[in-house]
Amino acid sequence: MTVDRLSPSSCRPEANAPSWRAGAASIAMLTFAVDMETPVLAAGRRHAENAMAMSHQAFDARRGLPRLLGILDEFDLKATFFVPGISAERWPDAISDIAARGHDIAHHSYTHRPSTELTPAEERWEFERGLESLAALGITPNGYRSPMWAATWNTAEIAVEHGISYDTSLMDDDRPYIIETSRGPLVELPPHWSLDDWEQYAYLPDPHLGYVIEPPEKALALWTAELDGLREFGGLFQLTAHSFLSGRAGRAQNLRKMIEVILDRGDVKFRTGTQLRDAVLADPSVERRKLDPVIVDPASYPNW
Repeated sequence: MTVDRLSPSSCRPEANAPSWRAGAASIAMLTFAVDMETPVLAAGRRHAENAMAMSHQAFDARRGLPRLLGILDEFDLKATFFVPGISAERWPDAISDIAARGHDIAHHSYTHRPSTELTPAEERWEFERGLESLAALGITPNGYRSPMWAATWNTAEIAVEHGISYDTSLMDDDRPYIIETSRGPLVELPPHWSLDDWEQYAYLPDPHLGYVIEPPEKALALWTAELDGLREFGGLFQLTAHSFLSGRAGRAQNLRKMIEVILDRGDVKFRTGTQLRDAVLADPSVERRKLDPVIVDPASYPNW
């Protein structure tokens, strides 16, 4: 199956369309968080004694991840996988299999603790320890995603310092842009909660990871609406799935349906994070900006 096929669509062609889209109405970037046990342990190491919770997360490597990799193989698609260091250490064969299939593997911290809950020294330790875990498998990532997308104002600087060239943590756009840091450029590929399967599927009573399990059909309708909107406005369709969630049988079928919808639109191209980074850096029309931290007056907002 040819992934980059283009045919007439309902979206009107955009004059002077940016070259990062390569003539497509939108770019689709399929991303997978290979979190394994880390989100549960990030809520407290005591949960390691909860056999149900640990087995719930182990489904990721044992069944969910292989199932999703198989679906990607059906379409000959390459995706982007965000891997915490703990996942790489506990499940090295699973992570090495992703790499062997030619997918883009990116950095996703070490323990999956949100950076906004850490000290600057702890955030740096998380970053460096996660890189070491991937390096032990022969993997040098180009991209980074903050756990829970909870980046700090220091995250971009730390990323570029350690050789990361693209990030997907910030939500102030639906088109790629370039962050100008003191150490060089960092391509930002903006995500959003509306294209995350966690909000649709996550449920665990202890620790509490979600409220309700939605039917896959609802997720498909939501994601399709976003796809068509981004096709009209020329944005990035970045789907975020978790292999312990979307790897469940009915949801895996739903992911296949979503890929088929994207292909049937005929005017969307698939890219990995690294491929899109290269296209963004080569496009002189892409906006460049510096991060602008919000400074708050304690008198106006007395509650911390």
